Amino acid sequence: MSELQFPLPEVFVQRIRQQLGQEADDYFAALEQPYFRGLRLNPRKPLFDPSAQVEGLLDPVPWNPQHGRYLAMESAAGLSPLHEAGAYYIQEPSAMAPVSILAAKPGERVLDLCAAPGGKSTQIADALQGDGLLVCNEPVPSRAKILSRNIERMGVTNALVVSAEPEQLAGPWANVFDAILVDAPCSGEGMFRRHPETRAEWNAQSPEGCAARQKRILASAWQMLRPGGRLCYSTCTLNEIENEGIVRWMLAEHPDAETVAFSLPIGQTALDASEGMLHLYPHQLQGEGHFVALLRKGGSASAAPLSAPDKILSPVTKEQRAAWEAFSAKFGGHLPQPNALFGDMLISSPDLPLLRGIKVLRAGIQLGNMKGKLFFPDHALAMALSPRDGYPAFDASHDEAAAYLRGETIPCPDDLSGFLLVSHQGLTLGFGKASGGQIKNHYPKGLRRP
Repeated sequence: MSELQFPLPEVFVQRIRQQLGQEADDYFAALEQPYFRGLRLNPRKPLFDPSAQVEGLLDPVPWNPQHGRYLAMESAAGLSPLHEAGAYYIQEPSAMAPVSILAAKPGERVLDLCAAPGGKSTQIADALQGDGLLVCNEPVPSRAKILSRNIERMGVTNALVVSAEPEQLAGPWANVFDAILVDAPCSGEGMFRRHPETRAEWNAQSPEGCAARQKRILASAWQMLRPGGRLCYSTCTLNEIENEGIVRWMLAEHPDAETVAFSLPIGQTALDASEGMLHLYPHQLQGEGHFVALLRKGGSASAAPLSAPDKILSPVTKEQRAAWEAFSAKFGGHLPQPNALFGDMLISSPDLPLLRGIKVLRAGIQLGNMKGKLFFPDHALAMALSPRDGYPAFDASHDEAAAYLRGETIPCPDDLSGFLLVSHQGLTLGFGKASGGQIKNHYPKGLRRP
């Protein structure tokens, strides 16, 4: 039906036949097969038994075997309370490849320059294991809000989320990052199977227009990469103009740039990228069309020092700290400590780059703010905590969890009182405040389900 409704553009068909030769028919046949779904389990919020708890969980994704899994087409895992708890991120399998190739390491500073909606950012967070700095940027404000929400939902504690054009960041953040991911906006040819409607949006001029934008983004990214650092460039398109052509432009434009060979496991074998560039075609692996390239910046130098906090952050006052400590003592457990004030929000943040003039949506963990002389916790704090670490909690049944996510009050034992974590199957959904056998709902109104 998809081919009848959205036929492939003839110009695209002709180009793919030239590009793939004898493999072209296999590629076109693959487009008429069902696409592959996937998800990434969240190591910050481990499940007791993922195969039993996540509907339709299938085999590991070969290029992310530790956390990536295929997902049955009929699975409704996205509607489960566990999804809202951040137990996993639903992500197309091929989209997991660029971060696997970037291979971020704990302690590094990593920039995801075109980050929304957050799948690759949260995968980088998996690799950093809470150690180092993850900066996630999305220029489009509405998409940046979705990105920030997913960073919060997945319990990432060491991220800075900003919304800026790459050129705005390049100057103040020169040589700051050990590794950068540029998952660039593109003509989307790799989505022709998963989203057949994109076939109608494509035209022969799309690649050239996208390539101009990709060059602009990469020029800024290169400024922000330290000597010796690595940059992964990826697209979800299949043409040479936006892929190999962009890499060749980078090598010509930047004498200090070189490609780095890599390989991608696809089961019993691997796809080798001896020249540092690789097309992922749906007839070759269980995933959609993608392109990945790995580059290294010549030289060797430590990342540039981070600037001291500027006016966007303020010191925590004595009154705020006292209110926080009173809340912390009553709530119990070992909580993250506030080290700055962002607007009226107490935060616990890693060291940050210069932020003056940059729109910041989130820095580290938003702990909460003051209401009068009392401290009230933020939803982000709850999402960074686990009941397994001894915090007061009420583990809700499926029906109770669904009611909580709708914003409803839920019943609890009479001996519970004060702020607590509302959880489901051991994972936090948010805060509640217990009194008189009821838990008052503190799930954010903007996130509540109908």
